Amino acid sequence: MAQVTSFDSIQDHVSHVRQVFNIGKPRDLQWRKVQIQRMYDMVSENEDRLMQALKLDMNKPASEAMSGDIAPVLDECLYFLKNLDKLVQDEKVKPRSIANTMDKVIIRRVPLGVVLVLGSWNYPVQLALLPLIGAIAGGNSVILKLSEVASHTSAVITELFPKYMDTSCYRLVNGGVEQTTALLKERFDHIFYTGNGTVAKIIMAAAAKNLTPVTLELGGKSPAIIAPDADMQICANRIAFGKFYNSGQICIAVDYVLVPKSRLQEFITAFKKTLDSWYGPDPQKSDSFARIVNERHVDRLTGLLNNRTSGEIVIGGNIDKADRYFSPTVVADVKQDDPSLMGDEIFGPILPVLTYNDIDEAIALVNKREPPLALYVFSHKDKLIQKVLSNTQSGGVCVNDCLMHQAEYGIPFGGVGGSGMGNYHGKKSYNTFTHERSMLIKKQSMEGVNVAAKYPPYNQQKYNILRFVLVEHPYLLKLKSYKNPLKLLALCITIAFFLNKSK
Repeated sequence: MAQVTSFDSIQDHVSHVRQVFNIGKPRDLQWRKVQIQRMYDMVSENEDRLMQALKLDMNKPASEAMSGDIAPVLDECLYFLKNLDKLVQDEKVKPRSIANTMDKVIIRRVPLGVVLVLGSWNYPVQLALLPLIGAIAGGNSVILKLSEVASHTSAVITELFPKYMDTSCYRLVNGGVEQTTALLKERFDHIFYTGNGTVAKIIMAAAAKNLTPVTLELGGKSPAIIAPDADMQICANRIAFGKFYNSGQICIAVDYVLVPKSRLQEFITAFKKTLDSWYGPDPQKSDSFARIVNERHVDRLTGLLNNRTSGEIVIGGNIDKADRYFSPTVVADVKQDDPSLMGDEIFGPILPVLTYNDIDEAIALVNKREPPLALYVFSHKDKLIQKVLSNTQSGGVCVNDCLMHQAEYGIPFGGVGGSGMGNYHGKKSYNTFTHERSMLIKKQSMEGVNVAAKYPPYNQQKYNILRFVLVEHPYLLKLKSYKNPLKLLALCITIAFFLNKSK
């Protein structure tokens, strides 16, 4: 376990990285690229150690550790090494105002300053280092708070970090609630948090005292809607993957399933077949099924299962607290108002299954809740899929699969409403950790125009000039709408003129 950071050190860390930011070190483009390369080296050269730590923390299978923690970080580093030169280029803008026609109008993305990244325990490599990479790419100094829950992984990162990264620009903090509380008393220029809504409200309240913007990557009850026409075995395979990957400890895990009432038993049968083929008759003996991160969370999940007011356990329900094992569990015929299973996000391997009569009822059930971080819909019919998407809200969507949209780093990842605010990954990370600085660059010339129209003393003539320049006449707008036909007419007249002349 990494040594807990003292409160005095926390103040020193924040003060120091701000001083370094102010002298410009992390803003240097070449420096950013060097640090991103060092991050890549840190992870790639120590994959085995990181994967071993993830095994100790959650018994993560090697495939899940690679795909969920290691590969995303390496891929993000390579993206920025390839694209950062392009991302930092000024964006040239065509002036809208006639008054600025001769001037340079640009948007330049500049660093925010000192960024606080609060990592999460369920993916303690990806969810700590991925936003850190974006903040480095943006030219910021960073304080990174590692998760105390995934203690083995945090200890490895803490050991490796100073060997690879410049700790004058980027510093780590270890500890629990007390250290996080101390951090939130400091002033930052952006706070990036991955976790739950309860803590997010505390973070927003603390950030508001300094008018600090926040990015909140939360969760919610992400549904999987199985349409009446769907292939049930494929649905079972992909929903099982979306639920039991990392033993359900993932913010975009399928939190409940909506299945047509007439196909409930078919779904249960297909699901049992999937789990038997993946984990065998006893998933506890399988090396492909992860463990719950600690005994406290085992107790929490046990309470959710035992305190339910509806539903029947049709698969699983086995618990070994000493082994932190909670079996893949399916509860059928759960009611939508069950306060235990349908209250908050489950964040574990319990899958409630609800039934519906028609797709409008399924949509209504989803819309009774806060928008989830992810929505999954399974159907062959594009019209039905579009109906669901047009009448629901969610942070992201994956059609006919689960989780895979999060792994596509070419699109932004983030929530809406109760599932969070802001987004990141790739270019969106760069945008999140930079400010769009709008610039109008004029020359010290044509002062006579200012004297004639802009400067006091004002008179009717100056007013008329200003109005002509600043307010476009409706007739001009109408004329512009016929721009292409007028061009075509002019071309025809020109051709006719030359044809006539040649005769």
